[in-house]
Amino acid sequence: MRKLYETWFIGKWPADTVVKSLTRTIGETGLVDELIISFTHDCEMPALLPGIAPTGRKVTIPFVVAVGFDGDKISYERIYWDQASMLVQLGLLDKALLPVTGAEQTARLLDPNLPSNTLIPK
Repeated sequence: MRKLYETWFIGKWPADTVVKSLTRTIGETGLVDELIISFTHDCEMPALLPGIAPTGRKVTIPFVVAVGFDGDKISYERIYWDQASMLVQLGLLDKALLPVTGAEQTARLLDPNLPSNTLIPK
């Protein structure tokens, strides 16, 4: 796990990255964090955006991190996010052509008064 983080994560995030915790669920053998991560894509990010040159655009995206424990050691970490919504925010996917959202996905988490799914036709 240390090698993974040293190679792909540490020093590979924009300086303005903000991580906001929404929820944490703790069980007997693990935990799950629901987060919002915001940043300006101003550097290469090989773990999240392999091969994508910096776009200079802002991204705000929900992440879910599941961590398992075996005794006092981490046995796994799984990170989930909506890559399509991230690519829309970076200008690399056109949401008019696909059933995806962009930053509005995160906005809904922060403001429950917003519509929960704008992709469903009215």
